[in-house]
Amino acid sequence: MSQCTRLRNSGNLAILGAFTLALAGAPALGQTSPTTLDSPTADSQKQISVAPNARDEEIADRLRWIMDASGWFTPITVSVREGIVFLDGQTETDDRKDWARQLALRTQDVVAVVNRIDVKPPISWDLTPTWRELERLTDRAQWLAPLTVVSLAILLTAWLLSRGVAVLARHALRRRVQSPLLLDIAARTLSIPVILIGIYLVLQAAGLTRLAITVLGGTGLIGIVLGLAFREIAENSLASILLSVRNPFRTDDWIQVGEYQGIVQNLNMRTTVLLTLDGNHVQIPNSLVFKSIITNFSTNPRRRGEFTVGVGFDDSIVMAQEVIVRALHAHPAVLDDPEPGALVDELGSSTVNIRVQFWFDGRSYSIFKVRSSLMRQVKRALQDAGISMPDAAREVIFPQGVRIRRESAAGPVGEGKPQLDAAPGKGEAATVSAGEGDLASEEGELKRQAAAADLPEAADNLLFSGNGRRT
Repeated sequence: MSQCTRLRNSGNLAILGAFTLALAGAPALGQTSPTTLDSPTADSQKQISVAPNARDEEIADRLRWIMDASGWFTPITVSVREGIVFLDGQTETDDRKDWARQLALRTQDVVAVVNRIDVKPPISWDLTPTWRELERLTDRAQWLAPLTVVSLAILLTAWLLSRGVAVLARHALRRRVQSPLLLDIAARTLSIPVILIGIYLVLQAAGLTRLAITVLGGTGLIGIVLGLAFREIAENSLASILLSVRNPFRTDDWIQVGEYQGIVQNLNMRTTVLLTLDGNHVQIPNSLVFKSIITNFSTNPRRRGEFTVGVGFDDSIVMAQEVIVRALHAHPAVLDDPEPGALVDELGSSTVNIRVQFWFDGRSYSIFKVRSSLMRQVKRALQDAGISMPDAAREVIFPQGVRIRRESAAGPVGEGKPQLDAAPGKGEAATVSAGEGDLASEEGELKRQAAAADLPEAADNLLFSGNGRRT
C-alpha cells in the first residue's frame, strides 16, 4: 500500500472515532438532571435564569413559584427591592432554610438575600423514645432493688440500735445527771454514732467509699456551718443547757431578771416564761437570762424591806430611833430575827433622814403591803411621841417685802412649840388598813394563775418543780 493510501485511511479512522464519540456524548450533553426535593443542596447549585435585566417582580414571582412547588415552606412570602431578595415564612429544618437562601443567590440579577424564614420543627407524637427510657429505668430499678432492700434493712437496724443505746444511756446516767435536758442531750449524743455507722455501711454497700468517708469527715464541718447560720438559736439552746445544769431557779420560783419580775413557769430550748406581778406572760430569751443578774426571792423566804423617814433637827434622834424600833417590833409581819433597825442615813437640808430596815417572811406577806402598813404606823408613832417630820426647806422671795403686824396680849412671835394632835384616829393604830388588805403575799395567787394558764410550751419544760420533781 502506498504512502498516500495509508494517510487517507488514517484520516478516515480519526473522523470515524470523532463521530462515534459525538454520538455517544450527545445524549449526555443534551440531558438535564431532574430536580430532587430530597437533596435541596443539589438544586441550589444551578443558576435559575430569567430574562436579561429581569425586573424585581419577575424575580419574586419566579422564586415564589419554585418554593411553592417544593412544598417545604408554609406560608412563604418573597419580595425583591433593587435586587435584594427578602424571604419570609416557616419551614421544618435548617437545611430547607439554607436551600431557599442558596436558590435565591443563584437566581439571575439577585444582589443579596435577607433570609427571615423561621425554623419550627413539627410536633412529634411518637412515644417510642419515651417507652425506651421507661424500659431502661425499669431495668435499672430491677438491678438496684437488692441494694435498696439491703440499705433499708441496714438503716432500720441502725435506727433501732440507736434507740436502744439512748434508752440504756438514760437509764445509766439517770442517777448521775440531775438535769433532764442534759440527760436527754447525753443520750442522743451517744446514739448519733450508731446512725452514722449505719449510713457509712449503706454507702459502702453501694460502692461509694469516697462519699462515705466524705460524709463522716464532713460531719464536723456541717456542724460549724449550721452553728454560724443559726447562731442565735444555738446560743439560746446552749444557754438553756447551762441554766438547766446550774439550776439558778425552779418552776414556781419568784425571780427577777433585769426589769422583769414574776413567777417562773417554763424553761424551754429558746425562752424562759415568767408570769409577772400584773398577770402577763413574758418570754425572755435564754441567752439574755444567762447573761443577766438573776434575783431569786424564793430561795430564802426571809426578805428585807426598807424606807426612809425624816425628823426635825431639834428632835432627839435617839428617841426617834427608839420609837421607830418599838413600832416595828409591834407589827406582826416583822421578824425579830434578824432584828429591825433604824439607822441615821443622811443629814438633809431640813431633816435628819433615818433609814428604817425590817425583815419579814416573803412567802406569807407582800413587801408592798407590809411597807405601806409600817410607814403608816411609824408616822403615827412619831406624831404621838411629839417628834416633828418637817417638810423640805424652801426659799421664798417677796420682791415687795412683807408687812408684819404684832398682836397685843400675846407672847413674842415664834415663842413656844406647836402642839401635835396626839390622839390617833380610829383606823390609824390598826395594823392593817382597808387599802392594805390582809398583807398576804401575791405569790400564792400568781401560782394559782400560772397553774391554770394554758401554755403551748408547757410540755417542753426543762426545769424541776419546787419539790425536786420535773414538771
